[in-house]
Amino acid sequence: MHKPKVIVICGPTASGKTALGVELAKKINGEIVSSDSMQIYKDMQIGTAKPTLEEMQGIKHYLIDCVSPDERYSVANYKQDAKKAIEQIVKNNKTPIIVGGTGLYIDSLIYEINYNDIEFDEEYRNSLEIQASTEEGLHNLYEKAKQIDSEAIQKISTKDKKRIIRILEIFHATGKNKTEQEKNSIGEQEYEYTVFAIDWPRDILYERINKRVDIMIEQGLIEEVKTIKDKYKKFPTAMQGLGYKEVVDYLEGNYTKEEMIEKIKMETRRYAKRQLTWFRKNKSTIWLDGSKNTQDNVNIIMEKIKS
Repeated sequence: MHKPKVIVICGPTASGKTALGVELAKKINGEIVSSDSMQIYKDMQIGTAKPTLEEMQGIKHYLIDCVSPDERYSVANYKQDAKKAIEQIVKNNKTPIIVGGTGLYIDSLIYEINYNDIEFDEEYRNSLEIQASTEEGLHNLYEKAKQIDSEAIQKISTKDKKRIIRILEIFHATGKNKTEQEKNSIGEQEYEYTVFAIDWPRDILYERINKRVDIMIEQGLIEEVKTIKDKYKKFPTAMQGLGYKEVVDYLEGNYTKEEMIEKIKMETRRYAKRQLTWFRKNKSTIWLDGSKNTQDNVNIIMEKIKS
């Protein structure tokens, strides 16, 4: 029996994934499942570059705007929710299209990684959070995580508090590091995934990122962060998002506005570089030239999935 086909469109931030996903969905009777770890959060529109209703062009999107910023949401939660969405789309006789840039989310689906329900030690987590609240403490945790799991640490930034803590928590809870957990938990694939990734010359991609950050500031990113801070008392994962933590630092007087904007641009460029490294690991990925017309790339995808 043939497995249902699922198309994946991934790539770095600001590469044009949303527009390509929507155009493809219109052509092949598809619906979109987001694989963006920040677009899942409610009230976070600007800083996550969440597609507007106008940009969605009537195409149904799943896993956008569905989790409160004060809730924890893990890759295990994502995998479960995404599989439900894919199942629903297939049931509707439509083609599921996964669109986004969170490599861990995409890998959980295409490699069918089963993230075990690990019982985490709340006290240990709190002690890590306290240590990570200073620059020196976070650096020490990063070095500790590096000794535990040198493979996983390569994929994350020295400032990525959430993922550094995650590596330490998994090891503390299971005695195995994150990489070992993942290698030992790959299940049989339920769907046939074809993965496409958008690439750009680095200088053009960086220009697009810088421009996007300027637009976010113009659209009211600072006001959006203020509103979220007022509305929610705690945001364990959401405020670790790129652009959000820098605005929080600015509001707390740690940066000038100009420094904050430059910091967001720099961190986003670094993030894009890590995303590209991540997606290049998958040798079966089909790379698309981002500078091509969107319709040309839609045609390339349609040709590839036909064969």
